[in-house]
Amino acid sequence: MRRLLALLLLLLCSNASAHEVRPGYLEIKSAGSNGDSSPVIYDVLWKVPVKGPVKLVLSVVLPEDCKARAPVSSQVIDAARIERWQVSCAGDIAGGTISIDGLQNTITDVLLRLQHAGGSSETVRLTPTQASYEVQGEQAMSEVAITYLILGVEHILLGIDHLLFVFALLLIVSGWRRLVATITAFTVAHSITLVSATLGWVQVPQQPVEAVIALSILFLATEIVHGLRGRPALTARQPWIVAFVFGLLHGFGFAGALAEVGLPQQAIPLALLFFNVGVELGQLVFVAAVLVLGQLLQSIGSMPIRQGQLAASYVIGGLAAMWTIERVAGFWT
Repeated sequence: MRRLLALLLLLLCSNASAHEVRPGYLEIKSAGSNGDSSPVIYDVLWKVPVKGPVKLVLSVVLPEDCKARAPVSSQVIDAARIERWQVSCAGDIAGGTISIDGLQNTITDVLLRLQHAGGSSETVRLTPTQASYEVQGEQAMSEVAITYLILGVEHILLGIDHLLFVFALLLIVSGWRRLVATITAFTVAHSITLVSATLGWVQVPQQPVEAVIALSILFLATEIVHGLRGRPALTARQPWIVAFVFGLLHGFGFAGALAEVGLPQQAIPLALLFFNVGVELGQLVFVAAVLVLGQLLQSIGSMPIRQGQLAASYVIGGLAAMWTIERVAGFWT
């Protein structure tokens, strides 16, 4: 099985840049009004991912009675173009339609978050097949659960660094019982820190966390090499301990992604629960897919065990080292 996992890991690493296809983010937040008959002011934040000179040609279309109050301010931060402006609407935008022009020509999604004057909020996904949304005013609990469940699944499946960590564990751990114990330890650990950080019980700077997550992947790559040289290290002997310790760090990473989206004030426990469930479902789907594909490849043919594992460890270690350097440079500059 390990030789098959090594082949799959090489395929995954060769497409690591696919993580650049990230969703956009649109936040529309009520800034209040001067009276019952006065226009309602909304702050708009529009974040679109970019990669070098390439940027998605997308534009926000608000209800017709909403007019811009000032020029748009724009800047590029962390591979994303961020635009901010204010609009004045004749009244509350409930019942109006918000859409993303050009989204139907892409393969990405846009997360739309609305914050109303009364404190209620709505969070929905706009997709190439459904690029518009009619504002409800108050979101049903079932819609909140579904939205955050999908967000959790998408986050883990688009997080190449998290997937590589799990993939490396699969490459090291042998035996079903040890594998189940390892995945369980990782799940429990990142669930603890996800909840703690999201609810504000623990606060950790996000950039150093992301750098240490990259280091955790590099650590597993070296553990693979040690095992191939006949010197099984801690991960091979007690993988659940390593999975739990580094799982705590990965949970802070998940919390950082959730912080960008925010939680609906009227349903914080529900949204947090289903985001976490979505992360677990995505992780289980990934593990199951790897094991199933491994069985299929085993029925087709084989490859040299040592060479495949060694190549995989160097590829994953090289990527992790590159991410570490980039992320450390990011918070030192």
